[in-house]
Amino acid sequence: MNKILSVSAALAGGLAALAAIPQAQASGFAVPELSTAGLSTANAMVANPEEIGAFAYNPAAMGFHDKSSLALGAMFINVNLSVDTASGSHDSEAPEWVGAPLFQAAFKVNDQWRAGLGVNAPFGLETRWPEGTFPPLTGSTPLPRPFPPIPIPNGNQPTKSKLEVLDITPTATYRINDAISVSAGLDYYWAREAVLNSSLAEIDGDGGGWGWNLGVMFRKDAWSLGASYHSVATLALDGTYSPLNQTLVLLGKALPGQAAELDVNLPWRLQLGVRYAINPKLAVEVDWTRMGWSEFQDIEVKTESGGQTVVTDVNDWEDADALRLGMTYDLMPTTQLRLGYSYDENAQPDAHFSARVPDRDRQLFSIGVAHDLGQGYRIEAGYMYVLGEDRNYSGDTPYAGLGTEVNGTTAVAGDYEGDVNLFAIEVSKAF
Repeated sequence: MNKILSVSAALAGGLAALAAIPQAQASGFAVPELSTAGLSTANAMVANPEEIGAFAYNPAAMGFHDKSSLALGAMFINVNLSVDTASGSHDSEAPEWVGAPLFQAAFKVNDQWRAGLGVNAPFGLETRWPEGTFPPLTGSTPLPRPFPPIPIPNGNQPTKSKLEVLDITPTATYRINDAISVSAGLDYYWAREAVLNSSLAEIDGDGGGWGWNLGVMFRKDAWSLGASYHSVATLALDGTYSPLNQTLVLLGKALPGQAAELDVNLPWRLQLGVRYAINPKLAVEVDWTRMGWSEFQDIEVKTESGGQTVVTDVNDWEDADALRLGMTYDLMPTTQLRLGYSYDENAQPDAHFSARVPDRDRQLFSIGVAHDLGQGYRIEAGYMYVLGEDRNYSGDTPYAGLGTEVNGTTAVAGDYEGDVNLFAIEVSKAF
């Protein structure tokens, strides 16, 4: 039993990293910025029938474009995260900038049908807490008599967490009439890298899972309405578990290194939006987004050989809302200005708070510009600043020591704060 408890704590501490990008952009570990146009308008794009950058948010928008198009770009993310604990102030030592791809292709098949393919990174993270950040998890104590005086770690501190999930999305769009367009497609989520380390163990692996999506858009005169839905998907990750403390292995309190299988549920996503063109130059859009984080309940870790459940990690997250406001204004016939604001809710309750997932309410402010270069080419750039509200966490329950749950306890108590800078650039071609 001690062996199972110890390795369970190590694995659960690492696997919680799959939920750590909340400090970056949105609730949970979502990254809602799917195009440069979307980033520039705080992701208020689901009801936009005009922009190529809206295809990633609602593929039904392709039905209102009479040309095929290709768009290629990149987004760069700078996360600043710190925590004040009893041992002082500590910064997450993740890389200063992390990149993510932005790709969208749309092909006109005939007057009614369009085919699309998108690649973006809707989920991901990278955090690195120095050892010693959380005092209750730092240091060691000797085994009690009659055991020899071998020191045993006090706890399992999260250290390096890295997750990169790409969404490869083939879609088909059908233009019903001049006013309505609908779409359907698949989401293949590829976790191309997952590194989930703690002070006691390292876990790394990769894998993927399938989901599906639906979209609809309605346009009448100056008004347009849009809706998009992405289903739940389960990432099936195959990797390895490597203990870092051989003393625990020798004492039979931890398992030796071996292959492991991890299943992680990604949330469903629902977006509703309304857009109004005030005049030929100025348009405003309001979107509501709900993320189904209640699907992120349990993470089960099983041995690859025998399929034995090593740990069940309960998260008990809650669905979260975001309200988004975006504006586009044509400064000139070839140049468009974009602005946006969004308020995103925290999805993580205190009962399961994690240092790997210091989720907080946040405000997003964005600005961008697009310029037509002629012959169907357009270049776009955008900047977003994310201001996260401070989260002063005192601990929901007392920490009970090695082999017990860390999330939601006094072990990770501290004052968490941070902000994020995002920059995106994209080039598109209509033909």
